[in-house]
Amino acid sequence: MAKPRVGVQLIVFGEKIEKDLPGVMRAVADAGYDGVEIGMPSGAEEVARFQQALQGTGLAVMGAHGGFTQWEDPGVVAQRVEAAKALGARFVITSGRFQTLDEYRNAARVMNEAGKRCREEGLVFCYHNHNWEFAPVDGVKPIHLLAEETDPELVKLCPDIYWVEVGGERPVDFISRYCGRFPTIHFKDGLGGEQYREFRELGRGKMDIPAALEAALACNPEWIVVEQDVSSLEPGESCRISRDYLKTLGL
Repeated sequence: MAKPRVGVQLIVFGEKIEKDLPGVMRAVADAGYDGVEIGMPSGAEEVARFQQALQGTGLAVMGAHGGFTQWEDPGVVAQRVEAAKALGARFVITSGRFQTLDEYRNAARVMNEAGKRCREEGLVFCYHNHNWEFAPVDGVKPIHLLAEETDPELVKLCPDIYWVEVGGERPVDFISRYCGRFPTIHFKDGLGGEQYREFRELGRGKMDIPAALEAALACNPEWIVVEQDVSSLEPGESCRISRDYLKTLGL
């Protein structure tokens, strides 16, 4: 079984993404990553900016993450598909927040349609969870409703193990339940509980990263992606610490 490649979500770099994108990419490459997950480019100019910044780094764009808004708009879907393909990204990732079960069901319908278009274009559409999808609505956990209402062939999952934990489920159990449905997984660490907004580099929080990684590797994902929303450290250093920690676990 081949090891997954290791990427990083660029969110931790904050405003540096706008101010010094080439420097961001160099820092990621120097930290030992194989690729990056980026925010969805807004147009051809931004695509070109990423292409230029990636030159000479050896990094792949493994995926582009865009919010759920406007996925019902065929023009927006076409633009996002075109941007992902131009960057060589395999995954198109989205996330959202809905209030009622009917809203979640409608979101599932939209995702099935977007997923079909992505598959036709050689891309993989994924849904990325947060903690709120685990809060019961009318006795139902929306995350499981979304999984049931979406076609596994059209909509994959991109679970965030930290938000699964904060949402009240064990990452190992969640991963095992949907094994085979996620080609990419976000690994995040933090203090959890009432301090769940206190994010940390991998291995420096309260997550059982080794157990989650063991469960994840059993499902043969293509990518393990480090994601840290914010850090008190310099972002490049933060990325390096998390990457070095995964190396101690054999990844």
